[in-house]
Amino acid sequence: MRKIYFLFLFATILSCGKQDNYDKLETVSAMSAVSEPSEMDAKLLPSPESVQEKEISDNSQKIPKKIIKTGRIEIEVGDINKAQKIIVENLKKLNAYKQGEFFSNSEEQEMLKMTIRVPNENFDNLLQSMDEGLGNVISKNIGTDDVTEEYTDVSIRLENKLVYLEKYRELLKKSTNTKDILEIQENIRNLEEEIESSKGRLKFIDDKVKYSTIELTLIKNKPRNSVTSKIGFGSQFVDSVAQGWNNFVGFILGLISYWPFLLIIPILIILFRKWRNRKRKSKD
Repeated sequence: MRKIYFLFLFATILSCGKQDNYDKLETVSAMSAVSEPSEMDAKLLPSPESVQEKEISDNSQKIPKKIIKTGRIEIEVGDINKAQKIIVENLKKLNAYKQGEFFSNSEEQEMLKMTIRVPNENFDNLLQSMDEGLGNVISKNIGTDDVTEEYTDVSIRLENKLVYLEKYRELLKKSTNTKDILEIQENIRNLEEEIESSKGRLKFIDDKVKYSTIELTLIKNKPRNSVTSKIGFGSQFVDSVAQGWNNFVGFILGLISYWPFLLIIPILIILFRKWRNRKRKSKD
């Protein structure tokens, strides 16, 4: 009886020890399941290298001021060709160039419009040369646009997109699932398009900042056909007489331009009268 009791006690202790080991194994397995992410979760989690927004933002504070300068100036000159030669010489001295040009010639005036790109540091010097050496300044407007904030924002976004693009490329090399590969390739394509767009925007801003734009208009007023130089009653009277004469001459010239009709109408009238006379005689 005593031997049976000891055997029963020994079996109970042994079973408890196995249960403890089993519980420990279950606990370890559960912890492993929680602590070890699945393959899909690993794809979605950002890598430590990609979490650099704060660092990039700190570095972006070192970006210098981005100021776009623009100017519009209208000048009355005595000789457009002479003024244009002076402008071309000044452009060469200040490393500027003409981006576009438009010329018009009417009865009242000649007008030359030029779009000029000049290095930012020579912007003020070129405007000063236009003020002093060309003619009478009719109007002048200068503006500045601070695009530093936009440039910084685009730069930060571009850096982050480059980081994630590299991450996706590394992930593509490790992927074996067809669905995941297609999805990653689509993300890479979208990122590359956004990156090119951001680079283009930064390049555009850099060009506008590096080279300022000046819209220059040269005007030469043609002399008035009057005996008076000032706009007064005498000038207006002479202009009215001249305008009346011009209208009369225009009217005469207009009638002359219809000479075929003026030639045909009398012939038709003569033929009609002859026909009417014949008709009367036949009745009589």
